[in-house]
Amino acid sequence: MLTKEAKQEIVSKYGTSTKDSGKAEVQIAILTERINTLTESHFNTNKKDNHSRLGLLKMVGKRRRLLKYLENKDISRYRTIIKELNIRK
Repeated sequence: MLTKEAKQEIVSKYGTSTKDSGKAEVQIAILTERINTLTESHFNTNKKDNHSRLGLLKMVGKRRRLLKYLENKDISRYRTIIKELNIRK
């Protein structure tokens, strides 16, 4: 689970202000953090938790759509966020 402080740190790092949580980079960073925590900790202990796996797949799809939007809107911002979050190789 993503704590309030961790989310606030992500918003201040990737957003223009501390209240800017609507920016595509911020949303991608928050989704990436949630995906990473789920895959690292939860699914290693609960291998048969298919209900959470569906939620994970929905988060991955939403992140993919946001990345596609950012790629079409501004390619330099897209490349920056990909490099910082180490999403694609």
